[in-house]
Amino acid sequence: MLVFAASDKGGTGRSVTSANIAFRRALAGDDVCYLDFDFGSPTAAAVFDVPSVMGGIGQGGLHSYLQGQAHEPVRLDVWAHTEHRALRHRPVGSGHLVLFPGDRSGGEFAVGNDSVIRCIDLFLRLHSEFDVVLVDLSAGRSYAVDLALEVTARPELHGVGARWLIHHRWTRQHVIAASGFAFGPRGILSGGVARGHDVEELRGSMRFVRAAVPDPETPPWSLAPPAQSAWMRTCDQELHRLAADRGVGYSAMLGSVPLEPVLQWREQLITDEDVLSSQVAGPETLKAFQDLAGKLTDDDAWGMP
Repeated sequence: MLVFAASDKGGTGRSVTSANIAFRRALAGDDVCYLDFDFGSPTAAAVFDVPSVMGGIGQGGLHSYLQGQAHEPVRLDVWAHTEHRALRHRPVGSGHLVLFPGDRSGGEFAVGNDSVIRCIDLFLRLHSEFDVVLVDLSAGRSYAVDLALEVTARPELHGVGARWLIHHRWTRQHVIAASGFAFGPRGILSGGVARGHDVEELRGSMRFVRAAVPDPETPPWSLAPPAQSAWMRTCDQELHRLAADRGVGYSAMLGSVPLEPVLQWREQLITDEDVLSSQVAGPETLKAFQDLAGKLTDDDAWGMP
């Protein structure tokens, strides 16, 4: 299955959430690969704690491959290359977890037919090798998003399952932006239909992921002074109404990630050790990532028979 992680804005938690979903699927035994298609800022390796490619790889990354400058893109076994102390030994029963980094000196580039052909070939080969192929796209209406829509519309990929996760924070600006990015005049849906996608099929493959969501009913928010607490609850209710009106409400949401202090300070994988041993991360955050990973291939969560 191909899974595209997209967002209209930066700072939505797209990469850190996607990396944690990939991590959780690998822990469950799936073979997973993560493609850093954030061409303007290929820094996903920082979440996996792979120091040699924190800001992208020197040469031979996805930029090089898609532009015909490399025969194969570099792939890194996360279990072997990470410096995360809890992951230095591959967990028993886990599947492969492979990172495809972008080029350090890359950047956005126009999508030509040669790039499309190389991308089709790459996706087909990875689809046959891995259970989940997670593609982290550049924020906004980017060349990376155009490439993903173009490639998945081609007949060669018919029959290859593809799903879109659109990430946003729980604020008015982000809810409005996510809705426009999905359903607006230059959004994913209209861009996909223009390239030959079936409108209902593409719409059905899209779900929203909310990040950094505070719960007014739990500490520390529930401990706020009465006036502040009432204001937060009102804001939360207004956001729910706005999200429903904009088509990104509960029925279109795959899941949400709570406001997690660890992720505000450091974009990282949340391990069981972080919750159970060191207790630096909240159990709600771990459960949110586990739930998202499980729903990724749960047809009921996608409204499919």
